[in-house]
Amino acid sequence: MLGTRKPDDDGKSGMDEVPSARSRVRKIIHIDMDAFYASVEQRDNPELRGKPVAVGYPQARGVVAAASYEARKFGVHSAMPSVTAKRKCPELIFVPHRFDVYRAVSQQIHAIFAEYTPLIEPLSLDEAYLDVTDNLKGVELATEIAEEIRARIKAETRLTASAGVSYNKFLAKMASDQRKPDGLFVIRPKHGPAFVEALPVKKFHGVGPATAEKMLKLGIETGADLKARDLTFLQQHFGKSGPYFYWIARGIDERQVKPDRIRKSVGAEDTFREDIHDLESARAGLQPLVDKVWRYCEASAIRGKTVTLKVKWSDFTQITRSKTALAPVASAAEISEIVKLLLSPIFPVAKGIRLLGVTLSSLDAVDDADQPQLALTL
Repeated sequence: MLGTRKPDDDGKSGMDEVPSARSRVRKIIHIDMDAFYASVEQRDNPELRGKPVAVGYPQARGVVAAASYEARKFGVHSAMPSVTAKRKCPELIFVPHRFDVYRAVSQQIHAIFAEYTPLIEPLSLDEAYLDVTDNLKGVELATEIAEEIRARIKAETRLTASAGVSYNKFLAKMASDQRKPDGLFVIRPKHGPAFVEALPVKKFHGVGPATAEKMLKLGIETGADLKARDLTFLQQHFGKSGPYFYWIARGIDERQVKPDRIRKSVGAEDTFREDIHDLESARAGLQPLVDKVWRYCEASAIRGKTVTLKVKWSDFTQITRSKTALAPVASAAEISEIVKLLLSPIFPVAKGIRLLGVTLSSLDAVDDADQPQLALTL
């Protein structure tokens, strides 16, 4: 959902050594709901079906939380400023979010997963990994299980899901993107390495825009280019992520499907096209990041106490500043105010700001009854 990687999914743990040989091939499914929030809105309101829909608010500082496939044809996508989305698609229909409904539907879907395996790793409300190597139904083929799950989701929720099936998490994730919406794609062990070699690195799960740009400058455009670089080179240029990139370029990913994992933090960051030198531009650059973090908190029913500001300078040095509140922050506006307090003391700056980031940590779940109903705008 967000621009930053999640704990245990950033390739920075468990990948520093040569993966051990396995006696059996794992069977991993990645399920990804199609345009989830927007599809729920179209399902519940027949007048929206077949029309370009954005979940969010059309105000000047609003942000698109999700876009229907009809809207995506015009270039509208999540995290896009509402004014930009409206400019790209003048007929775009904005609808306010209903996270309580999205969570309820997500619980329906996860109940279906649980009938097949206890090894479910949710990534967000609309996607999850399933390890069905040993499954509760005794079904031999993971493809058959994926088809059953997709059919049941459609029957019970009237929504569509795409699925990827493979022998590890990275390839299952990549596979689920191949035939969206409402599709299924399988990457078998004998085809995995060749699939990765042909794939542009900018499409790799775990490679964000900034990393893709850095790779391009190093002459790395495809998985084959990445595979041609040795481990020392990748560690030199990408640090702790180097081993992760080294092994996925070979179709190898030993990360386990981790059920009920506890997320430690949620964050977002952005590398700017041009360096920032003034306070107002920095505040403007931070606001979409605050909104993105808060949307995840709303969708996942979590709150946090510690807000961290990350600043990377034009010479690639960086600093972080944090503040911990007495109680969990209760709104995007509150996060924004804390970030402004952390940001102001670094100005005036002696060098340009290349990147800004916002992270919320010390996370905990909250009851729906305790959650204020807030807009996605300030």
